[in-house]
Amino acid sequence: QVQLVESGGGSVQAGGSLRLSCVASGRTLGTDAMGWFRQAPGKEREFVAVISWNGSGRYYSASVKGRFTISRDNSKNTVYLEMNSLKPEDTALYYCGATAMYGSTRRTDFGSWGQGTQVTVSS
Repeated sequence: QVQLVESGGGSVQAGGSLRLSCVASGRTLGTDAMGWFRQAPGKEREFVAVISWNGSGRYYSASVKGRFTISRDNSKNTVYLEMNSLKPEDTALYYCGATAMYGSTRRTDFGSWGQGTQVTVSS
């Protein structure tokens, strides 16, 4: 069982940037695709981005495409989410998860969730 720990969240003004990290322990990420999701208060956890096991495939939600970049370093067992041009509506708790089903954006297809890292964007 892999354990995931997210970090890098914080409070920024609109237009600012943050870089989130998700470090895996317990086992290597191997051939898992990795995804980022977010959950705002009172809302469902929603898909943000996913990356294939070797980084050759990436997919983003329409709301973040062009502003966010997902990447991974398998030698460090770490996945990143570079967030630029942040907007107040990006405010949420951000989670990373692992899946064997690259291409899925369904929360239920991902597991091994970490505790999340809070991102707050003020206008």
